[in-house]
Amino acid sequence: MNALIISAVLGVVMMFSGILLKQKTAVRNVAIAGILLLLIVNILEMNGTTFFKIDTQGMILFDPFALLFNTVVFAAVLLYLLLSSDSMEKVGVYYAEYFALIFFILCGVTLVTSFKSLLILFLGIEIISIPLYILTGSDKRNLKSNEASLKYFLLGTFSTGLMLMGIALLYGARGTFSTVVNPMVTATPNILLLGGLSLLLFSMAFKVSAAPFHFWTPDVYDGAPTVFTSFMATIVKVVAFAGFVRLFDDAFEAQQPQWRIWVAVITAVTLFIGNITAVFQQSVKRMLAYSSIAQAGFMLFALYAMNADGKEGLLIYTAAYCAATIGIFAVLARMTDYTFDGFNGLAKAEPLVAGALTVFLLSLAGIPLTAGFMAKFYMLKAALATPGSSWLVVFAVLMAVVSVYYYFRVIQAMYFKSPAETAHPSFPAFFKWVLGILAALVILLGLFPELLLGRLYF
Repeated sequence: MNALIISAVLGVVMMFSGILLKQKTAVRNVAIAGILLLLIVNILEMNGTTFFKIDTQGMILFDPFALLFNTVVFAAVLLYLLLSSDSMEKVGVYYAEYFALIFFILCGVTLVTSFKSLLILFLGIEIISIPLYILTGSDKRNLKSNEASLKYFLLGTFSTGLMLMGIALLYGARGTFSTVVNPMVTATPNILLLGGLSLLLFSMAFKVSAAPFHFWTPDVYDGAPTVFTSFMATIVKVVAFAGFVRLFDDAFEAQQPQWRIWVAVITAVTLFIGNITAVFQQSVKRMLAYSSIAQAGFMLFALYAMNADGKEGLLIYTAAYCAATIGIFAVLARMTDYTFDGFNGLAKAEPLVAGALTVFLLSLAGIPLTAGFMAKFYMLKAALATPGSSWLVVFAVLMAVVSVYYYFRVIQAMYFKSPAETAHPSFPAFFKWVLGILAALVILLGLFPELLLGRLYF
């Protein structure tokens, strides 16, 4: 509850900071201080210190998983602001408002990770989505940004309609919006229950860009300003997965035999389309868009397995994926050439930046000694605990091998090709230090995942 209230207040504070503070540096410092405060109060709540005691009538529950997940997300947002907040200045003139929208999104994040009512899930999803439509189209001078915003809005509205219809059908089947239901009452599925389940499955699959509901992702990620693509592809995606897992674990546990096979099919198709299509991309930004679809395929294992290993895997996957992707996009946002050739010779010009990028790419590919490897390991381990899942695990490993190709294309360009004709951008010393620390965290989490997972139980 600490984070929910304070994130909403910080959103209002950032709106007024645009009027009261004339220097963009001051606005940026207020935003960074705000997210640091948000992280601290959430950690305090994990340790039993709650500043706001509000009776939510059982509609919201801040359990250890939700609080730890929020802590990882807030830490990722802090790193995002440290690396990319100055890049927002290039997007438009409404600098303070961009931070305000981000804090309002974080308000929705706390709802999606802790809901116990379908109404709270809907509110959380919409509080996240509506500011994202604005951020996607924030570069008004760019027609691709305007197109991406319109496409995201129209398709997002359609998926919201599916979600509302699914919630209505579930209410008709159960007579309640609560996700906590008596398993004996719902053990025998009826047409309303299965219809609501299917619509919620499809709408949530759209939110996490799982195939075949992924078609909006490449165009929206490519058209949006790069600095906001980073936020959408990391924070928003992993939070939607947390809500996805929480929904099906609570509301549809009794119907697992009915929906598990569909989740397995969606997982396999997502892995195949994301990885195979990424191989043929010539733009690193667009390649990362398809890569995010492939990564969603691995995160779907948490939903498919629905066990303790799956939840642990989702936590470590959140940390690993956010750290690596935020770092890559932070570098990409400062470059003018988004093609693979734009990275040619970067290791000679900026060895520290190239080294950090290499760690991030190796982590996304799932190479040992990185957090990405441990994340994939936990996901596959969770799936193997489920009977009849061997074929899906083998297929996921094969797709992970395919992903090595397009990630290593960037590494090859940085280390083994002649420098690009266009000069590489200059990276500030502070940026390099933060990027180096982030790369060290990726390796540290790969070696000692219990540093994160231990907080789930103690």
